[in-house]
Amino acid sequence: MTAAPDHEWLFSRTRAGRARGPEAARALLDRLGAPDRQFDALRVVGTNGKGSTCAMLEAGLLACGPRVGRFTSPHLTRYEERVRVGGRDLDPARTADFIGWAKANAPDAAFFDLTLALACREFAREGVEVAVMEAGVGGVSDATQALSRIRAVALTNVEFDHVATLGPTLHDIARDKALAARPGVPLLTTATGEALTVVREVAAEVGAPLFTPETHPALFALPRPPRLGGAHQHTNAALALATLRLLGHESGVDAALNTTYPARLERFEVGGRVVLVDGAHNPHATRALAASVPRADVLLFGNLARKDTAATLAPLLAVAPVRVFTAPGETATPPEVLAHTHGGESHPDPAAALARALDLTPPGGTLLVAGSLYLAGGIRALLLAASGVPEPGGGP
Repeated sequence: MTAAPDHEWLFSRTRAGRARGPEAARALLDRLGAPDRQFDALRVVGTNGKGSTCAMLEAGLLACGPRVGRFTSPHLTRYEERVRVGGRDLDPARTADFIGWAKANAPDAAFFDLTLALACREFAREGVEVAVMEAGVGGVSDATQALSRIRAVALTNVEFDHVATLGPTLHDIARDKALAARPGVPLLTTATGEALTVVREVAAEVGAPLFTPETHPALFALPRPPRLGGAHQHTNAALALATLRLLGHESGVDAALNTTYPARLERFEVGGRVVLVDGAHNPHATRALAASVPRADVLLFGNLARKDTAATLAPLLAVAPVRVFTAPGETATPPEVLAHTHGGESHPDPAAALARALDLTPPGGTLLVAGSLYLAGGIRALLLAASGVPEPGGGP
């Protein structure tokens, strides 16, 4: 019988104050025999929309026939969601095997670097031809900068997030992300404003051919809206389609547009009430969410204290007159503080908070859940369990 993976050991592998960057990830990959040199990679960077863009790219590529891998973060319910081959989540037995190797050979490596190494090892073992690789935080400072065979870099957008890591100004953040660019490798972006100005400068410095909706409108054109809801998903879809077309995968456009992705305005029906679950967790994302859902009856909100909680919550306060605040983890912003400041109820346990929020939602009404991907994952699991629907382990 195969041992269950020791996820807790993995989760405990913090950077412990060590500097971020690709160097440690590169050393770890080399220790594994450089598996990243056995497949092409499409690298997706940006503040928001990376996960949805990766899902659309994966679906489009799968429709075109190559063996496809996908590396994303964070997971919603199970760790193995982070690493997919052929449209299926990783077998936990493969995680367990890798953890055994890591304990013996890389006990001090950081969690994200280890997960990236696991993904690359599995992609090489499974004969993946092209992998969609989502950056964690930033671009040039992210572990995914260590990857070897980059075919294209897709930059979704640049907004204020991870300021302590990437740097106090939008210019700093944009430059870090844009420096994911490589000489001669296509750089595609749907960034706008000041961020786009920085991206243009960096592309010229690096020698990366730049593709934008302004310079190549046909490349980014949408033949129809994507299945994923919200105006922001039109932009993500345009970037995914442009990347597919540029790399010769026009036949994957329809599949990309048909993609679904968990916790992105995901709709559930509970007792005659609509529950919308979204992972929006920073101000840019909640502004987009509020534009897509201008009115709900109840808001269930919780986020992590390291985020800009006030600015993240602000766009959603006008959406729902009734609010329930909860804690998506030990490092959450205290829900009692949010309830006192913004009006509403505090229920630290997400399950109790969901039950109360549903009670407060009138029949035929709408409950909106947002503030954290961790909250979205937890609430989503509760809703699936209540409906008797098993958590899927396969395609999006």
